[in-house]
Amino acid sequence: MRLNPSDIVITADDRPGIHRAPRQISAKRQTVEAPAARPKAKRRWPRLRLDMSPLQRLTGYGLAATILLIGGLALWHSGKPQRLVRETATAFLNSTAEAGFQVADITVSGRRRTPTDQLVSALGAQYGDPILGLDIAAARARIEALPSVRAAAIERRLPGAIHLSIVERQPVALWQTDSRFVLVDRDGHNIPGAIEGFEDLPLVVGDGAPARTDELFALLATEPELASRVKAAIRVSNRRWNIKLDDVEKGLEARLPELDTQVAWHRLAELEKTRALSGKQITMIDLRVPDRLVLKSEREPVVNTASAAPPARER
Repeated sequence: MRLNPSDIVITADDRPGIHRAPRQISAKRQTVEAPAARPKAKRRWPRLRLDMSPLQRLTGYGLAATILLIGGLALWHSGKPQRLVRETATAFLNSTAEAGFQVADITVSGRRRTPTDQLVSALGAQYGDPILGLDIAAARARIEALPSVRAAAIERRLPGAIHLSIVERQPVALWQTDSRFVLVDRDGHNIPGAIEGFEDLPLVVGDGAPARTDELFALLATEPELASRVKAAIRVSNRRWNIKLDDVEKGLEARLPELDTQVAWHRLAELEKTRALSGKQITMIDLRVPDRLVLKSEREPVVNTASAAPPARER
């Protein structure tokens, strides 16, 4: 549908150059608000930018880190941080002791030969000390370092009790050295103190004998009946054993080999069961050669019961 020019109506408001009449202003005074002031812009200072290469930046960072490290080390070596930590810890422990957490009772179990004063000294705790200040691991190490103590356990029973449980070393033999006797346990450790009450223990003699005590008693235990008759064991050249039965001086001496020692020990036990050599005035039996048995009696200096070969020389 086409529009004719007569169909287009232009109002006064739409005519060019002609504006709408202003509205009538009331006689009542109008209040005109001033436009809000813009916030004052902050003054920005110019930023200093250093035109540095990556290598120069890396060097600067390294220098700063070096300065901090040197300063920290100097402060540490001055001892001030350590003193501060110690003083703080001491003050805290003293406050706990004042609150009732202090050593009031020390009990010990398992003690037979270890002197009480040695245990208390090694424990490092006195009555009235802060119980939380006891270093359990360090105290245990000191107690286990005592010659007569094999193992130890420490319990802190709050608020004020410490219980010490120890396992003492058990004497299994007397070691003769320099004309004196020392108690030793299966591990070969010397146990200080008097030997009263342990005079009937087997005697071990010779250099290196205590260190081989465990090995010796493991061997003897394979023949319990014969082991109960062992009175002394002599370590020869720190290589092998001579065993004395029934009596240290006049008993039967059995010379065991360096190798196949257990076989020779079983052989001796069998001979005692079948022939009772110790009851036939036999003073020595040499078991060092597997296919030869050399005996020595009070009547005959040397008797070879296996062959006519000369007796083996002492090794």
